[in-house]
Amino acid sequence: MNETRLFVLAALAKSGPMHGHQLRRDARLDRAELWSRVKPGSLYGALHRMADENLIRPLRTEQPGALPARTVYEITDEGLRELRALRDEALTEVDIRPDPVDLALAVSADLDRKLLRGYLEDRIAALRAHGSRIAHHLERRWPEQSVVDDLVVDHAVMRIQAEIDWHEKILANIDELGDAS
Repeated sequence: MNETRLFVLAALAKSGPMHGHQLRRDARLDRAELWSRVKPGSLYGALHRMADENLIRPLRTEQPGALPARTVYEITDEGLRELRALRDEALTEVDIRPDPVDLALAVSADLDRKLLRGYLEDRIAALRAHGSRIAHHLERRWPEQSVVDDLVVDHAVMRIQAEIDWHEKILANIDELGDAS
């Protein structure tokens, strides 16, 4: 599932023709980091690839003032079909990816328990900080924030809390994880 494609095609379908800078700004304003792995810097390459595939087409070039020239793109009929397919894929595919920490934990029998405890406590602190940053989005309303936006933030907060709970469970059972002997 290509989240960048889904984001670009959905943005062009919803908002009409835009250039890469507008898409990049919208990704930042829409807080894309909460609901995807869309990296604003990857949008330009994606635009060129999608234009090559006839999912979008250049509409015009703008160059306001001393700014660099910017190509404005619009979605094509093929792009609208791709948008529907990507959205269907995202809504039907369940993708829970393995977490590398599981593998690291599985091969940590020889690791000093005090050191492992430190790693886990650091991860919990990082998860709590990340959760606080995300939860703060609910407190700071942005233009056109919707119920869906609130639900996406809730989903992220709940996933992080589940990670914290799991890490705390490991800490509670750290002495039972097995010895190197």
